[in-house]
Amino acid sequence: MNAKAEIGSITWCDLTVPNADEVKLFYEKVVGWKSETVSMGDYNDFSMVAPESNRIAAGICNAKGINANLPPQWLIYITVEDVDKSIELCNQLGGKIIVEPKTIPNYGRFTVIQDPAGAVCALFKPE
Repeated sequence: MNAKAEIGSITWCDLTVPNADEVKLFYEKVVGWKSETVSMGDYNDFSMVAPESNRIAAGICNAKGINANLPPQWLIYITVEDVDKSIELCNQLGGKIIVEPKTIPNYGRFTVIQDPAGAVCALFKPE
């Protein structure tokens, strides 16, 4: 995630796939990213690092755990002022919640929504 996230900005992206181990190798070769293992307990996800800056550019995640209900896709994270208020508005305006809101200690709160047209994104409030 970016250090200072502006409300309304796209501040992160993850690729969710059923086979993150294989797909991260694809992006290492095609894009030039290096991977860093992120332990998720009984499996690993990956932070993908830009080779010139050594900054984390994106994540590649297995479709397990909190990502189990997501189809293979790049998922953008949009910073919001209040995740719960945004969920309320999403529901009122014809969207739906794909992943119930979760708080990750020392990180922030997020949810995954689907807009009325069917597009999916995550809403995030950093801690």
